[in-house]
Amino acid sequence: LAGKSDAEGREKVCAQRAASDGSTEGAGKRVQKRGGGWERAGAEARARARGGESGRARAADGMEVVECRAEALCGARRQETGRSAAGAESRPTGAQLTLSSREGSAREDVQVAVEKGGVLRAADLAKVGILSYDPGYTNTACCTSSITYIDGDRGILRYRGYDISEVAAQTSFLDVAWLLFHGELPSAEQHGELWNATVQECAEVSALRQVKDVVSALGPSAHPMGALASAVAAWGTTRPQHNPALVGSALYEDANFRASMLARAVGGFVSLAAMIFCETHGVEQVESRRRPTLPPSHRSVAGLFLHSVGMQKVPLSVVRALDVLLVLHADHELNCSTATMRQLASSGVDLYSALSGAVCALYGPLHGGATEAVLKMLAKIGDASNIPEFVSRVKRREAKMMGFGHRVYKNYDPRAKLIRGIAHQVLRDLRVDNPLLEVASALEKVALGDEFFAERKLYPNVDFYSGIIYSAIGFKPEFFPVLFALGRVSGWMAHWNEFLQDSARERKIARPRQLYTGPQLRPLLAPKL
Repeated sequence: LAGKSDAEGREKVCAQRAASDGSTEGAGKRVQKRGGGWERAGAEARARARGGESGRARAADGMEVVECRAEALCGARRQETGRSAAGAESRPTGAQLTLSSREGSAREDVQVAVEKGGVLRAADLAKVGILSYDPGYTNTACCTSSITYIDGDRGILRYRGYDISEVAAQTSFLDVAWLLFHGELPSAEQHGELWNATVQECAEVSALRQVKDVVSALGPSAHPMGALASAVAAWGTTRPQHNPALVGSALYEDANFRASMLARAVGGFVSLAAMIFCETHGVEQVESRRRPTLPPSHRSVAGLFLHSVGMQKVPLSVVRALDVLLVLHADHELNCSTATMRQLASSGVDLYSALSGAVCALYGPLHGGATEAVLKMLAKIGDASNIPEFVSRVKRREAKMMGFGHRVYKNYDPRAKLIRGIAHQVLRDLRVDNPLLEVASALEKVALGDEFFAERKLYPNVDFYSGIIYSAIGFKPEFFPVLFALGRVSGWMAHWNEFLQDSARERKIARPRQLYTGPQLRPLLAPKL
């Protein structure tokens, strides 16, 4: 609507873009209403809006045309900014959205406030009978959050205000898990307590016969992500004391209890990931102990996981590289799996069921499964000499460029820059000559220099180089999403906690609306037999 800024040509809800003469005052924006459902105006209305014409768009099929105007946006044209509502630092405020409806000669004007950050409350639209339509929630904020900040246009990612490059260089994944959950980095004492609790849960879960039986029953041919979702659900059944449906809904109101679940989630995911890896590879899992024999330099979540799968002898640089990858995957605002986590939590379900659902969402090839798809794409290209033909096929829409482009980033994904350097380091330290890294580097160079990709703002994302690192360490492509989940569980936990500690203003069960397009009431005629 007027008062929202978005990239030209992007889908908008019930609105058209303001006139392009640099002025926002009086810019015509029109929406159409039919039977309570709202639809974007057609090409004619769009042309009128861009031309600054203030007349009504032509009504068709009995549609009522409603005019919307954005008044006095600080007297300046709004600039394109990042998509994050929390990241709209430079957006002007103090706007009023005027909705003008006409029926015959009668006219009714309703003014709706545009709040800080260019935010329009859906409840205010409901008061005047307007329902926004936004498939995929591309321009809809369902909550406020202080965890992660993203500015996709400028390629910025911050955890609790800290730039991702500084976080990756100076902290560990365990520190980041604490940071996302509590809002501040842990002290040395807090880090030690979190480490001990994480190791303890890892040991306890690795000894759960019920969970082992579930993983074993699925067998080595089961996809690791399907096994992980099942294992997490099974793990929850062994912890009835953590289920509010069994012990009372007040359980999760206790902030100290919620904080104790962070170490349980991280430690449990380490153990389950190791259990699934060993099952699919036919090796024995190294039984975890409350104090595993890890050298101080390897005492990290990555080191604990590698120890559990028998990779104790990998170089320290590789342990650190895997830990950095976990940091980079820790959180990314309301992505599909994190939104799933919050939506499931809104129903009051137990933590383990919500985590299992988040794993299922992450499993999708458009989300956590993209890393696996990138490696398959690079293997199919095979050699740098085949890149020109592959790129030509992409332009003809005969092939997909996996690992390029992102819903959020219209610039280089800041995580991809860091992972590219890590990939070269890991292959060098492991003395692995992986030709796919050369193919990836050459493909990136060609794509970044091609106007086709530049015009569409397609840049490498976090998935592009991740698979090469995982493969070099010794993981199969189908296991990549499990490693993604091992990092993302910290973000899931932070959002779970934030949702539960929130006020009643936002803590509501998720229940999106729909636009019904089926038949109206009709008589049921029984078939003649």
